[in-house]
Order: sequence, then structure tokens, then C-alpha cells
Amino acid sequence: MKKHIYARHSSEYEIPFFDVDSMNIMWHGHYVKYLEMARCAFLEEIHYTYDVMREKGYGWPIVQLNLKYVKPAMFRQKVRVNLAVVEYESCIRIDYTIEDCQTGNKLTTGSTTQVAVEIESKEMQLQTPQSWRDAFESYHGFIPEK
Repeated sequence: MKKHIYARHSSEYEIPFFDVDSMNIMWHGHYVKYLEMARCAFLEEIHYTYDVMREKGYGWPIVQLNLKYVKPAMFRQKVRVNLAVVEYESCIRIDYTIEDCQTGNKLTTGSTTQVAVEIESKEMQLQTPQSWRDAFESYHGFIPEK
């Protein structure tokens, strides 16, 4: 069964020297940082940043992370991180593809799942807060399920 994609977003980055090893290959642990940077860029665009989440009384920890390395990212390579929001009502689930900007070749795929946790009680929410759903559904790129 094909996943419904509620929204898409892309961000571009150049791999800096401090993210690579002695072979000029990006160290595997840094890929997570690029997912986070792309996710933050998306949240900025929908005007629901981590600051807003905190103001609304919620933390949003990552509860699941998956990565599959296809080809290495290299020093000074320009990459595009494409994200697709595939769940937003019970959690925030995002699928990612990191690709070379010039060739479009896939370098890495991954996904993250975040849940809302009420800051005061520290209780995980079974549904995302209404403030998140309202912000996300009003995003110009939101695609409702038919």
C-alpha cells in the first residue's frame, strides 16, 4: 500500500570539511544532522518551529530513526534533502531522501518519527496537539488525503 504524502519540502547543503573523515567521505553519524536541518527548515516554512512547540507546552522527541546508506556523500558535494511528511495526526513521521544536487543520484534514505510529549506532565500524547495540526494543515503545500 502506497503511503499518502501530506507535504514535501527540499533543502540544499554543501558538505563541509568538518563533516568528513580522512577519506573525504561524510561520517555516517552526520547524516542525522542533515535530516534535522531539513526538518527545521520545513518547520520554519510552516511557522511551527521548536520554539513554538515549546511555547505551546510540548516537546517532540525523536522516538524512531532509520537510515539506509546507498552512496557516500563527499567533501564539497552539494546535496539536496527531500522530505515527505507521511503522518501528522498521531505523530510526525517524515521520510527523507538525500541526493546529489547535480546528478540526482540517491545517497541516503531515512525516516524519523516524533511524538508530542506534554512538557509539564511529561506524558506522551496519543494524538498531536491541535495547534500543530492547524499549522500543518494551513501550510500552502499541505495535501489532504482523499
